[in-house]
Amino acid sequence: MPVVLHVGCGPKDIRRMPAYFQDGTWREIRLDIDAAVRPDVLGSMTDMGAVESGSVEAVFSSHNIEHLFPHEVPVALAEFQRVLGPTGFALITCPDLQTVASHVANGRLLDPLYQSGLGPITPLDILYGHRESIARGNHFMAHRGGFTMRTLGAALQETGFGRVVIHRRQPHFDLWAVAMRTDPGEEAGNALAGRLFPT
Repeated sequence: MPVVLHVGCGPKDIRRMPAYFQDGTWREIRLDIDAAVRPDVLGSMTDMGAVESGSVEAVFSSHNIEHLFPHEVPVALAEFQRVLGPTGFALITCPDLQTVASHVANGRLLDPLYQSGLGPITPLDILYGHRESIARGNHFMAHRGGFTMRTLGAALQETGFGRVVIHRRQPHFDLWAVAMRTDPGEEAGNALAGRLFPT
């Protein structure tokens, strides 16, 4: 059974995984820096030494890399690549700062853009992290960096992934990227992305 390493997993809930991984054919290994969520592996995405090199077929990271300082991003992406097998891929989603910036430029910094399980989310929350969670002492929720389609693609390519496909999801203010360890070719890469990206 192929293994997906769920980085920054949060509380255990299969619904936190994309539909692609929910068909019963994947085994999830949960990694998180927060012991309170009871991960299978307690650790940081910048040091996943407890996960053997080449031991997983996929890495899934949802809204994690924006919590890193910019200088930490290449380290984390290199760790994602290290733990993947030769035909493995990383599926990464994060805020789309270019879209968010257009709302900031229009004076909507504190206007709710959408409702989440945490309540209304404003451009300020997307830029710097969910304010209410941070105010309650959950400093893991702070954002230290951010990405546009161009900078996310560049970071993945500079890490050495063989093929990268990125999708901007409107109106959800997020980016989705699939980074394949080796290049399966344009047609196969786009086909995989089509199965992975939410609509």
